[in-house]
Amino acid sequence: MSDSQIHIIEAGREAISIEIEGLERLRDRLDADFERAVRLILDTKGRVIVTGIGKSGLVGRKIAATLASTGTPALFLHPVEAMHGDLGMVMAGDVIIAISNSGETQELNALIPVFKERKIPIIAFTGNKDSTLARAGTCVVDTGVDREACSLGLAPTASTTTALAAGDALAIVLLKLRHFSERDFRRNHPLGTLGERLKVSVRQVMLTGEDIPIVRLGSSMSQVIEEIDQKRLGAALVLDGDEALVGIVTDGDLRRAMLRYPDLRNKAVEEIMTKNPKTVMPDAMAADALAVMEHHLITVLPVIGTNGRLAGIVHLHDLLGKGQFKFVI
Repeated sequence: MSDSQIHIIEAGREAISIEIEGLERLRDRLDADFERAVRLILDTKGRVIVTGIGKSGLVGRKIAATLASTGTPALFLHPVEAMHGDLGMVMAGDVIIAISNSGETQELNALIPVFKERKIPIIAFTGNKDSTLARAGTCVVDTGVDREACSLGLAPTASTTTALAAGDALAIVLLKLRHFSERDFRRNHPLGTLGERLKVSVRQVMLTGEDIPIVRLGSSMSQVIEEIDQKRLGAALVLDGDEALVGIVTDGDLRRAMLRYPDLRNKAVEEIMTKNPKTVMPDAMAADALAVMEHHLITVLPVIGTNGRLAGIVHLHDLLGKGQFKFVI
């Protein structure tokens, strides 16, 4: 078939329609085995070990990640790596989710005797209920499809979509049964909270007025050190007689200067300061300020208004939400 004979949009819609057919089939065939799978996981004292190879392995990684982030301890086990030592991760009390559309994946089925010996229940995700995997399963979730979206019938497409959806369904039912809350979810996604915070403007998180550590040109380093110590931001901003920002002295500048000048306290600030420091505008996004800090390996940024005057200062801790943002372990 030539390119001119292929209607691109219609071909795309056909592929999606085939996948929808597979999902509808999965939905209609959920049965008591799906409920048993949920109960097995809910009652286990261990973890859910998800395993599969190839495209099924990629689906398995996503299922494990979804389970873990929604309150069900889970990890992915590669069947080949398992046979080379990673079986040590599997312990009594765990539950296995094994994914194979054919149910005859050699590398996966080679693990079945080990799971059986350790008395670990197997939840089989397969499209072949007469397969080796299905017969070994404590319960079987039928993820089979009537056809793949791949016109050759070779590339797993609709079948991997149904396996992924079955995993999502398990995770969501477990989430509801565990009464897993938004607060619980956020504890597992601390960078999601950070992401929301970084959407605000610098103006909303910067320090202003008396909270800004400021010294003037001509100040002694003794005065600079005192200002840095009082404001506790690890830096002092240097202004000239016209109130324009001309430099910055950071804790790092102080350490380097101490090695060079035994009489540091008597030095003038302009001898030590870093000239033309990096700055940010008040209406810039907090994420942009964080990017500047990360690129230049710094922790404070002076904020300069549209009039060119100092408007504030932002510290890394304020971007991350000092006292509000923290990792929960």
